[in-house]
Amino acid sequence: MLEKEFSSVYTKFKLHFYQKVFSRIQDREASLTTVETFCMEIIHALGKPTINEFASFVNISPPNAAYKVNSLVKKGYLIREQSDDDKREYHLCVTQKYRDYYNISYQYLATVMHRIEERFPPEEVAQLEQILHVISRELMPEIPIREPGEVLPDQERPS
Repeated sequence: MLEKEFSSVYTKFKLHFYQKVFSRIQDREASLTTVETFCMEIIHALGKPTINEFASFVNISPPNAAYKVNSLVKKGYLIREQSDDDKREYHLCVTQKYRDYYNISYQYLATVMHRIEERFPPEEVAQLEQILHVISRELMPEIPIREPGEVLPDQERPS
């Protein structure tokens, strides 16, 4: 029963996102292919990875990753930012153009979170938050992602 309910919620978030993306395609606002959309979501979730970190995470060659990144830079969804620590290294940073695109799904997430806070007492909301924190941090170790401003230890970096 838990699996069915979780799957239902996850599916509804995905379908809402796809619905909004397709409406933008009709309006000719979207310029990302499906694969590029997945690449951008991964890069955004990894929090300023290098090309090699991105390539390693998705298990593709660095030249293939560089090709995909170059296309996303040309379209204005990514920029390369030189590392403060190693001037030879560049981090991939999403642009405002991507943030605007990404907000299609984030706005709905915020709406649902607001509805949760209105529907449930604060202690149940806090319990849900704690459960989600444990799921993300402890029960999904295969997918390490940075929280905003967080740096992953070397042993947790995607390999």
